[in-house]
Amino acid sequence: MFALDSAGHVLHANEAAAPLIEALQHGRLPVLPGAVAQVLSTGIAVAETGAFVGSDGQKFFDLVVVPTLEGAVLVVGRDVTLESNLRSTLIESRQRYKDMVDISSDFAWEIGPDGAFMFVSPRGALGHPPDRLLGRRPEEFVDNDSGREGTLPFSSETAVEEAEVWMRRVDGSRACLLVSSAPLLDSEGIRRGARGVCRDVTGERERDAALARANNREKLLAHIVRTINDVIDPTDVLPIAAESISRALGGAGCQLFRRDDEGYYVAGSYGVVDRGISIPTLFGDAEVMKQTVDGRLVRGVLTRHRQQSNGAVIVWCEDEILPWGEDENLLLTEIGEQMGIANEQIANHERMLTLSQTDALTGLFNRRAFFDELSRRFSRMSREDRSAALIYLDLDNFKVVNDRFGHHRGDEALLAVRGILKQHTRPADLLARLGGDEFAIWLEGADEQAAVRRCQQIIEAGVGLAHLTGSPEVPLTMSLGLAIHEPNNPENLQQLLVRADQAMYAVKRDGKGRFAIAEPADNSTAK
Repeated sequence: MFALDSAGHVLHANEAAAPLIEALQHGRLPVLPGAVAQVLSTGIAVAETGAFVGSDGQKFFDLVVVPTLEGAVLVVGRDVTLESNLRSTLIESRQRYKDMVDISSDFAWEIGPDGAFMFVSPRGALGHPPDRLLGRRPEEFVDNDSGREGTLPFSSETAVEEAEVWMRRVDGSRACLLVSSAPLLDSEGIRRGARGVCRDVTGERERDAALARANNREKLLAHIVRTINDVIDPTDVLPIAAESISRALGGAGCQLFRRDDEGYYVAGSYGVVDRGISIPTLFGDAEVMKQTVDGRLVRGVLTRHRQQSNGAVIVWCEDEILPWGEDENLLLTEIGEQMGIANEQIANHERMLTLSQTDALTGLFNRRAFFDELSRRFSRMSREDRSAALIYLDLDNFKVVNDRFGHHRGDEALLAVRGILKQHTRPADLLARLGGDEFAIWLEGADEQAAVRRCQQIIEAGVGLAHLTGSPEVPLTMSLGLAIHEPNNPENLQQLLVRADQAMYAVKRDGKGRFAIAEPADNSTAK
């Protein structure tokens, strides 16, 4: 403390007053001269708080100015620097804690002894304002479909860190909260509530779930594509893919359609399906469809390649409601894209196969394809003890057509022969142009009587070719050699070919324009 006269001079002071007197003399304590003047004029004591910057930092003092009988004042000061600093630090710390809670969580809460909210941070929670939550228990907001079991972190007897709880927002939507809590205990260690924070991680969980579903779709699609790629024979691709797709989508069956000029047809099937469905009827103008057919649900997608529809994928389900969501729809669409590519690759394979197996002019089997297929059929026929007939056909005077009228007329003649052969054979029979003007006919399952009748029909129809040479003296005719394979007279394929060839050349030597039947296998001389 220290005493001042009316002029502000220090009359008396103790040692502790030195910082105050120094601050006053240097004008760093402006509140004190005003207080002294007020006391001298009113004679009433005044209390103030003063602050100044000293050599060791800012100082805070509580000051009391009291009048004396001698017309002076007594100043009593108390250093409150520590208390002021502690108070500021506490306020700052509380604000920092509040800011950290607000930043790190969506809401803070406190549960009372009755298990109901007694405090919720000002922003509220789950779309509810704070006052709508006070007095209500957390259990009221828990999503009962989440499958959670056990004690909620709001009621835990021990501290809990980031426990996952699914709850319902005010609009009924689901929210995933990470709850951290600590129990509140009284002096006797008895739980009287809990306090904690919640952070909404719904977006993160939904993104994680979406990523997991996308990865699962990618794995399923990769499995289907790998299954397709592992198939060696392209004709086996779609039946195998149908099984893989049905299993991947949990269906009872799957049908894979291809499309040609005549429409859609089933090219691969697995499981329980309906073979009488119409793709245009099911889809209409849609790319993706969901329909009920005969009480069963069916989903499908059209397949495309270069914007052109080339097939469809159909998946059947026996359940009343398909256990599919948006992920299965996306997977079905992605499968449709892959099957569109597969259909195009199969079509390309078939086109290449057709080109490699057929004669470019007539469209009949070429030599290699004919003998490959003939070998397969001959082996099967031998096991089944069935009869069949082989005809070799060679045009007579064909060179005259080319020499007189050119190869264009020769091509017309060959196409006319093709027409005759197609007209007098069945779809089950094989027709081939072996090269030049030489043809071959395999009559599936034909006995001698049927084969002879066919040869006669062909010879009679061939009369219409005579004029193509332009010379009646050398008409265009046919020479046919017929070899009958009988199941009770075994022979190999080579022997059968030799017999037909010998019979045909015997006709050409003996006058042409007719057919001859080869001797049986034990005597290969033609008639």
